[in-house]
Amino acid sequence: MPRPLSDDLFVLDVPFRVGGLMDLGGRMTVIRLPDGGLWVHSPVKLEATVRQAVDALGPVRFLVAPNVMHHLAMGDWAAAYPSARVLAPPGLRKKRPDLRIDVELSDVVDVGQSPTIEQLLTHGIPKLEEFVFLHRPSRTLLLTDVAFNIHETSSWLTRTYLKLGGAYGRLAPTSHLKSMVKDKAALRAWRDRVLQWDFDRVVPCHGQVLERGGREALRDAFAWL
Repeated sequence: MPRPLSDDLFVLDVPFRVGGLMDLGGRMTVIRLPDGGLWVHSPVKLEATVRQAVDALGPVRFLVAPNVMHHLAMGDWAAAYPSARVLAPPGLRKKRPDLRIDVELSDVVDVGQSPTIEQLLTHGIPKLEEFVFLHRPSRTLLLTDVAFNIHETSSWLTRTYLKLGGAYGRLAPTSHLKSMVKDKAALRAWRDRVLQWDFDRVVPCHGQVLERGGREALRDAFAWL
């Protein structure tokens, strides 16, 4: 069941493994907009119980693929909610020509979902095309793959991989993410813009929700830039 983080912010945690060995965990975030409609970030597998729980929160208005990696369940959600607008980075259209995409994300504050949500492309990592989002009312930053916050896991492979890259037990980008960076100056400018946002909580798709100290944690996570 989705658990509330604030009156209009909910998360649903699900198991997620890469290659059957690396346990990263997954998370979908649901924001209830001022009109009562739902904005669904990084939809997880659409099981009957998930759909029932989401429908109980309100009508689904927007389905958000936050980068070109988080799209596996989007087709099922788009089919189940034909009136919802599918938002995705431009590169996903080429990767998933079968997927209905209604709006290509860009560095525009409002593409129709709500003035309560701000968005920004993570510049400097073109193969990822990740957009991060700020939910202003709850002062919450949503991240997907640009940084994890995994503090515990039963997978020795996950622990070893993250520890070797200095990304275990803290909010931090993985070594793989760092290897994808093509323009450090652009990524540094992105970091500085995000740090100007008013947020305290950070909700990553992989790892624990960081309830307090999010801005400081993000600054530390990208201090290597």
